Amino acid sequence: MPKTPTTSKARPLALIAAVAVAAALLGTVSYTATRPEPRTDSSQQEAAAGQRPDDATARLAKLARRDADDRLAQGRADAPVVLIEYADFKCGYCGKFARDTEPGLVKKYVDEGTLRIEWRNFPIFGAESEAAARAAWAAGQQGRFWEFHRAAYADGAKEKGFAADRLDALAREAGVDDLGRFRTDRDSDAARAAVEKDRAEAYSLGATSTPSFLVNGQPIAGAQPDAAFEQVIESAKAQAAR
Repeated sequence: MPKTPTTSKARPLALIAAVAVAAALLGTVSYTATRPEPRTDSSQQEAAAGQRPDDATARLAKLARRDADDRLAQGRADAPVVLIEYADFKCGYCGKFARDTEPGLVKKYVDEGTLRIEWRNFPIFGAESEAAARAAWAAGQQGRFWEFHRAAYADGAKEKGFAADRLDALAREAGVDDLGRFRTDRDSDAARAAVEKDRAEAYSLGATSTPSFLVNGQPIAGAQPDAAFEQVIESAKAQAAR
């Protein structure tokens, strides 16, 4: 069972060696990341150790799915910049990003076509994390993922927990039309497989904390200030235009 999340003034994003090299280029560290018990993949770390920073960034950029039918994404599938977020609904700092930073990024970059945001469920804080992740996926099957995301990350929502009745309440708040289908979907094998696919992707990178981000392959750790995201997005946009 993961430990209760704690805070740190300077926690680097725990990624494989290649990602650590790329992170060093940005000089970003996480002062807000939450972290359960660490999990690493030494074979992938060893395989990546000899890669150059540019190679690592390019490899990580390919994790963007750019699927126009992805219901857990927002923004143009062909946007020049893709931000991938690995997050947990029980993570307080994920909520901070969702409330304080993400809306501004959507208004400034997603709405005008520069940025695409792709969500990855990364439940690491126990059974309720898992349940909330599957519920969010289920809401997405009815086109209400981002509304569920907003409700689940509202101030005080995390403290109420994510038991079955709370998930139903969040679905209603999100405007999910068919609650029967929502319940069936969230308990389905398809929901479990989708969540596990996202979580396995995060673990394959060596990620052990939430929130963790990739912006065109460049890592950002934790709920950084708006300016940190804007700087990386602007840089990625400029590079994509070359």
